[in-house]
Amino acid sequence: MTPDTDALIAGLTPWIETESPTSAPDAVNAMMDMAAAEIASAGAQVERIAGEDGKADAVSARFGRGGNGPDILVLCHLDTVHPIGTLETFPVRIEGDKLYGPGSCDMKGGVYIAIQAARAVAEAGGGKLPVRFLLTPDEETGSHASRGLIEAAAEGAKYVLVPEPGRPNGAVVTARKGVSHYWLTTTGVAAHSGTAHDKGRSAVRAMARLILEVEAMTDYSRGLTLNVGQLRGGTTINTVPQECWAALDVRSEDEATQLEVHERIMALASSEPDVTLSITGGPNRPAYRKEAGIAALYDHAHALAADIGFALPDAATGGGSDGSFVAGRVPTLDGLGVVGADAHTHNEHLIISSMVPRLTLLRRLMETLE
Repeated sequence: MTPDTDALIAGLTPWIETESPTSAPDAVNAMMDMAAAEIASAGAQVERIAGEDGKADAVSARFGRGGNGPDILVLCHLDTVHPIGTLETFPVRIEGDKLYGPGSCDMKGGVYIAIQAARAVAEAGGGKLPVRFLLTPDEETGSHASRGLIEAAAEGAKYVLVPEPGRPNGAVVTARKGVSHYWLTTTGVAAHSGTAHDKGRSAVRAMARLILEVEAMTDYSRGLTLNVGQLRGGTTINTVPQECWAALDVRSEDEATQLEVHERIMALASSEPDVTLSITGGPNRPAYRKEAGIAALYDHAHALAADIGFALPDAATGGGSDGSFVAGRVPTLDGLGVVGADAHTHNEHLIISSMVPRLTLLRRLMETLE
């Protein structure tokens, strides 16, 4: 049966309207409730996994025969970056071929169509391998609480499908950069800026020098970027700042570069007298490349897409995903969700006309992988 676009939009809209930022576990759990009900109604055996470290729960679900044999793992997350209240200024709406809303493409749209694909496979009698879903609550903040679940889930998988959004040109993702996060804190000496400036030691000035040093490590020819994305420091305009804090994001194309930069970051030191530097953090998601298993899985998907009637290019990207944790061990195809753009912004949207073809591709993968 051909999926109905209007029905897909009607089913997905309440999901988008259920705001679920990572930092609000009760809200994420409400989204998990909806997804668990949807996936159970599709015929899966559903397990709720209690959250850890203050995060919401995860949901595991299995279609097909029981046991612990090899299967297809569909790796999803239901948290978003948009804070509670975003819908007041960014409501769900349709304009032409675009469905707007927080989390529409990243990645509620992809999760929803993946469940409908699994429903269609189950109703037709099942595929050659069982299909298992893992829905996690903290991907947008690094998956610190759910990484163990993800890695354990992949141990029983023969393939991993990740319905993160497709690229704007419809490409799926066959390689991702590694991601490292660091938090830098400089601590100096506070003093009145007018009467005792010489007695102060500015943590902000020390951090400014460090930021220039760190960002100078960026090397586009190596696919290496370092970005200080958050900065806080000082107390009042007339006080030499005692403390400054910065958050650093690093993206690299291979593990060797990721570890090289880690060593350089951890060796940083303050150049200002009487100002100390502390550094926490490190590599979060490893890089992965289009190795043989991923290439073969992509080739299979590419042929299926051609049979369905659409082109399926592939791409490498600098963005991280939970697929990064497992792609080095299990053939993984990422970016299989709805095509969309402007994730994490008030212009986030999915392309409506991509919903049925991408759902059909997911269904055919679930039916034919063996």
